[in-house]
Amino acid sequence: MRVLLSTYGSRGDVEPLVGLAVRLRELGAEVRMCAPPDEDFAQRLAGVGVPLVPVGRSARALTTGAPPPSSLPQRAAELIAGQLDAVTAAAEGCDALVATGVLPAVAGARSVAEKLGIRSVSVTFQQLTLPSPHHPPLAYPGRPFPPEVTDNRVLWDLDAQSINALFGAALNTNRASIGLPPVDDVRGYAIGDRPLLATDPVLDPWRETPDLDVVQTGAWVLPDVRPLPDELTAFLDAGTPPVYVGFGSMPMHAAPDVARVAVEAIQAQGRRAVMSRGWADLAPVDGRDDCFVVGEVNQQALFARVAAVVHHGGAGTTMTAARAGAAQVVVPQATDQPYWAGRVADLGIGAAHDGPVPTTESLSAALGTALAAETRARATAVAGTLRTDGATVAAKLLADAISRGRPPVSV
Repeated sequence: MRVLLSTYGSRGDVEPLVGLAVRLRELGAEVRMCAPPDEDFAQRLAGVGVPLVPVGRSARALTTGAPPPSSLPQRAAELIAGQLDAVTAAAEGCDALVATGVLPAVAGARSVAEKLGIRSVSVTFQQLTLPSPHHPPLAYPGRPFPPEVTDNRVLWDLDAQSINALFGAALNTNRASIGLPPVDDVRGYAIGDRPLLATDPVLDPWRETPDLDVVQTGAWVLPDVRPLPDELTAFLDAGTPPVYVGFGSMPMHAAPDVARVAVEAIQAQGRRAVMSRGWADLAPVDGRDDCFVVGEVNQQALFARVAAVVHHGGAGTTMTAARAGAAQVVVPQATDQPYWAGRVADLGIGAAHDGPVPTTESLSAALGTALAAETRARATAVAGTLRTDGATVAAKLLADAISRGRPPVSV
């Protein structure tokens, strides 16, 4: 049994696939992954023995470069062409393909699977890209929805039109180059008939919709057994639990002084700080010894030892903090992050910052909410309700479907 995992995106798109890859190998599968050629992705995959087939340009360079919205169609064409080249070679001899990441990359990968006659399934790590009357779609940069339109069904129709306008020509040109017919619904093609939703049903409850058969597996999380660095452990041991602050793959262009603001807000709450550099290259702003800076680190172990987690609201970071029972402050920057901020606030496990650019005062106030005894107690309680078997569930579904000759998520 051979399975190809394909993605183009940030660490939040790669990390869940690592969990799935490990669980598939436990079932006897041979697994490889197509992903951007970033060094941190290569190191992560090497650490679990999964071969990386590089696709396209560095995701970090593309994200931090802040390309204008007008370049979306051109970038989509490049992404799809890259998928056709890399995925075609990597998929040789495979029984199934799992596709995720940005929509053009998913459509490109599934086109390769269609050409080769390989079963394929799409997966998303947040539900906002799945059409539903219960929530609106995410607007693409430079293409806002009319403010007077509030009916979710109408908004999803507009979303389909927008996606076709942005990516339809690029997808169909590339499909024609490998002898495939055009598609007239790019979004529907990328999602497929029965997509996987790899999120926890407590954090991200999916409400059934008659138009789409979604399989919610739980989040794909791989237990991280790496020890924390000795110097970080010594810092944690030297005082009361600090506050973690990090924004993952977000370049934080809108808030260039966020490191200073975060440290000042944490100090205003009488706490020390652990700061993650991330793709924004955060660094301490003074010479005090109450801020420890980390790079790549075991967040599962670290979050279990902090008083609160200040972050951007990525699906993976939200889940990791929630599983650790850590109170959260979410400073959302883009896409699905306001949704996760809202879920954190609705569940009572933290605070949602109002907007992407915090001040010392606004962040300190949000931290006050997160550090309150009732919030931390609620975070501990919710942690005990979260599923831990999502990657195993998905791996068994895929393995069973392959063995029975069915579509990848048939049961």
